[in-house]
Amino acid sequence: MFALKNPERLVLELQVGEITPALNELAGKVSAEDPYIQGLRVGHNRPGVVRLVLDLRAEVKPQVFTLKPIADYGHRLVLDIHPVVPVDPLAALLRETEQRRPAGRPAVARLATIVIDPGHGGEDPGALGRRGTREKDVTLLIARRLKALVDAEPNMRALLTRDGDYYIALASRVEKARQVKADLLVSIHADAFVRPHARGSSVFALSTRRATSEMARLLAQKENESDLIGGVHMKGLDSHVQQTLLDLSQTANIDYSLRLGSAVLQRLGTVNTLHKPRVEQASFAVLTAHNVPSILVETAFISNPEEEKRLKDRAYQDKLARAILEGIRDYVARHPPRPASPIALN
Repeated sequence: MFALKNPERLVLELQVGEITPALNELAGKVSAEDPYIQGLRVGHNRPGVVRLVLDLRAEVKPQVFTLKPIADYGHRLVLDIHPVVPVDPLAALLRETEQRRPAGRPAVARLATIVIDPGHGGEDPGALGRRGTREKDVTLLIARRLKALVDAEPNMRALLTRDGDYYIALASRVEKARQVKADLLVSIHADAFVRPHARGSSVFALSTRRATSEMARLLAQKENESDLIGGVHMKGLDSHVQQTLLDLSQTANIDYSLRLGSAVLQRLGTVNTLHKPRVEQASFAVLTAHNVPSILVETAFISNPEEEKRLKDRAYQDKLARAILEGIRDYVARHPPRPASPIALN
C-alpha cells in the first residue's frame, strides 16, 4: 500500500492472478455519502498484480493488516482509513444542543447525555434469526427510535455510537461515551441461543468478579469477540477489561449501573417476558466507560422464531424503545445528571 498526492489517493496492490467478481463489485459498494472515499477503481497493474485505487476526498491515515479466520470469514486483508483530524463527538453534540435551544434563550439547565450503542454492525452481523434477520439491523432501528424519543425529552440528549451499517470497535464505543461526558450508556442487542425456545428480555451490567450465571459469562465472551469478527486490529482485549476492573471507582459505577438496569428491566417486563427477573453481570468490554453507568439490553432472542418476527415489526420496536426510555426516565428522576458538564439547555 502507498499514497499518492494531487489528488489524494490510496493504492493497494494485490498479488493475485486475476480480477475476481468480488473485486469488480467493490466499486459499487462505495456510498455517495462516504466521508473519505470518493471512488474506487480496480485494474491489472502488471502480470500477477491487481491494483486497487481509492480516490479520496481528503488526506487520511491508512492502516493495513491481516486477520485470521473467525466465524463465517476466512483470511482477511483489512484496510482501515482514519481521518487526519478526527471528528469531535462532543463538539457535534454541542452544536445539536444549540440548535434545539429557542432563539434568545440562554443555557441554564443540565441535559442528561445518553449514549445509545447499537450492537454490532458492518462485517459483524451479530446473531442471525432463522428467517435471516440480522441483529445489527434490528439494534440500529431500535437505537434510532430510542434516540428520537430521548431527544424529545426536555431534559435529555442522545448520541448514537453508530448511525449506519459499519463496525465500531468496542473500545471506541466506550471512548465516545467518555468524550461526551455521558451520564448513561445503553447498548442495544438481540441475541441468539442454542435452544430456539429461549425467549425474553434481559439486562446486563459490568461485573468486577465472576459472572452471575454461565449464560452471562458466555454472552460476555461472545460480545467481546465482536472486535475480532468486526475486523479490529487490537491487542489484549481481556487485559483492557481487567485493567478497568482494577479501578476501585468502578464499584460505585457498577452500583449505579445496576440501578439503571433494574429500572429498564422493570419497564421491559411490561412489553416482553423477562428471561431473568434481575439484572445479570459479566465482564462486558462495552460497559467499561469510567464513571458512566452502563447497561447492555438484550431486547429479545432473535433465535426464537416468534421473537424474531416481533423484532422485525416497527410497532414492536417502538414499544421496546419506549420501555427503555421509561426506564431511563425513572433512573434520571432519581439520579439527576452531575452538575459538571459542558452541555446545558433551558
